[in-house]
Amino acid sequence: MDTEHTGVESQALDAYSRVVTGVATSLLPSVAALSVRTSRGQGAGSAVTFTDDGFLLTNAHVVAGATGGTADFADGTETRFDVVGADPLSDLAVVRVHNPGAPAAPLGNADDLKIGQLVVAVGNPMGLAGSVTAGVVSGLGRSLPARDGRRVRIIDNVIQTDAALNPGNSGGALADSTGTVVGINTAVAGYGLGLAVPINATTRSIIGELVANGRVRRAWLGVAGVPAPLPPALADRLGQKLGLRVVEVVPGSPAGKAGIYLGDIIITAGGQPTTTVQALQRLMLGPAIGADLPMTLLRKNALVDVVTVPAEMN
Repeated sequence: MDTEHTGVESQALDAYSRVVTGVATSLLPSVAALSVRTSRGQGAGSAVTFTDDGFLLTNAHVVAGATGGTADFADGTETRFDVVGADPLSDLAVVRVHNPGAPAAPLGNADDLKIGQLVVAVGNPMGLAGSVTAGVVSGLGRSLPARDGRRVRIIDNVIQTDAALNPGNSGGALADSTGTVVGINTAVAGYGLGLAVPINATTRSIIGELVANGRVRRAWLGVAGVPAPLPPALADRLGQKLGLRVVEVVPGSPAGKAGIYLGDIIITAGGQPTTTVQALQRLMLGPAIGADLPMTLLRKNALVDVVTVPAEMN
């Protein structure tokens, strides 16, 4: 009985090992160790190649204050890189190496992840190039505050993992069992707790803007809100329990011009349920600037439709 049990465990361990070694084999050539020097001193991190012509994805905080640096790949290649663009409010940045040649890693969709799913982290912690750790998705839907000067934004749907992450892992790949990159490792929150910015539709849009324009244009409504319950009868009819109660409207803002008032509860924006601040934030990227954004509000037990026109955030 013990022998049979041990045999099953060995098979499971071998399957686990095959997955991790397979991911390592496919991703290690695509991950670089970055070295940067700024007026604040020298820094280091990791980056993931995601195009065949030398564009790499990393964290904004890894290249903060730098215009370029040096990238070292697992095959011994060393090349200079330039910072194409960085977005501190998502903690993502794109750099481009002078001598491309590393294979592009496939980017996936973190929205498909499940808690308990195996993930593999590839990066360069503590200056140890080409390090691989494995673990599981410990949590989903976490939030991480990001700051750019006086502006603060919440990075939502952050991935929590118990795969060991250490300084230098930032900017490295978090991959699923197929070797598809589902996140960019961004922070070590505490012992046994790592976080990664997800790869999904929102971050793909951000990455595309960084490649094309070197920056991310964001829209602005000039409204602040907090989640609030909808009346039970309305919640049952809409299939939506919460809305976003307006607690501040900036005078002269797009929200103010559209006729949104304190105490209104935003139910939908752009046809999408609006139950959290993050749900509204996701709509506030470049394409929203200057475009009509219809919103449905609850005002004194009556539904009110307004059309806002988000402006560009300066």
